[in-house]
Amino acid sequence: MWDDAVGGDSVRLGKYHYGRFSDDLVEACRQLFEQWGPDPVPVWVTCVPSRRHPDLVPDFSRRLAKALGLPFKPVLERTEDRPEQKTMANSTQQALNVDGSLKVHDSLRVPGGPVLLVDDMVDSRWTLTVAAWLLRSHGSGEVWPLALAQAGGGHE
Repeated sequence: MWDDAVGGDSVRLGKYHYGRFSDDLVEACRQLFEQWGPDPVPVWVTCVPSRRHPDLVPDFSRRLAKALGLPFKPVLERTEDRPEQKTMANSTQQALNVDGSLKVHDSLRVPGGPVLLVDDMVDSRWTLTVAAWLLRSHGSGEVWPLALAQAGGGHE
């Protein structure tokens, strides 16, 4: 949780103070992934992109993919800036806010097989839903979402 004193602090500090998530957070997610044991096991990693913090989640996802021994493929991109999800009054507005804000890179092919989809913050989960739909509709296998923190008061 975002407001959790241990994990939330690590995510918050990485995002807003250091501009990079810690290696300890990468290791914690690697351990979580191994304990989780998704079936079928992802064979590649991608992430939800951000225009506000363009390198933050891809950098973390690339390092996590390396720790898991999987390739990282940044196949998704933002089409335009939109208001943050936390500014939306309800789920319908959040869904409409995300609709059309993501696409698959024109020059990249979505690999087949199960994928680990990484995001830093989730609140409504609409961003993960839309990203998963895009990946599936472009040929990926099962999509396993992994968020670093869940917003307690709306921080996606």
